[in-house]
Amino acid sequence: MKEVLKKNDERMQRRINHLIDEFKSIRAGRANAAVLDKVTVDYYGVPTPINQLSSISVPEARTLVIQPYDASSLRSIEKAIQMSDVGINPQNDGKVLRLIFPPLTEDKRKEIAKDIAHIAEDSKVQIRNVRRDTMEKLKAMKKSGELTEDDLKEGEKKVQKSTDNFIKEIDSITDKKKKEIMEI
Repeated sequence: MKEVLKKNDERMQRRINHLIDEFKSIRAGRANAAVLDKVTVDYYGVPTPINQLSSISVPEARTLVIQPYDASSLRSIEKAIQMSDVGINPQNDGKVLRLIFPPLTEDKRKEIAKDIAHIAEDSKVQIRNVRRDTMEKLKAMKKSGELTEDDLKEGEKKVQKSTDNFIKEIDSITDKKKKEIMEI
């Protein structure tokens, strides 16, 4: 039973980590290199993440500077950013690309906050699905005689407690991200 409970917690923690990664890529009106994490560049026929082709720095709060290691890849990086859903047109000065993040409007902030709530709710559903799968495994173990009735009840309590903790963590992470988005 310990192995089943351990796997349950690991699966739930992976979901939390995924949520955190998703939130990092949401644009909050200030420069953040994580918005480029999902953007890949066709570099000699191989899709390559931008952070492997260049150094990315944040010289000012609303500016990202992308300096390619290979100057010939500058146009490819620019094109990849334009084709992505980053929503910012890079400025090319021949040596580096600059992404200037405009301040978010109130409507855009509210829209992003709604998106954050949807992503968080999806994460909670996935956490509950993990709980359901674990409960089914515990019941199957009881049926096959590996667990007693008391062990099953104890396991179910532990799974529910773990689920509640992970859902509280999702709420906490979500509230923090919403505050970040709504601040001017």
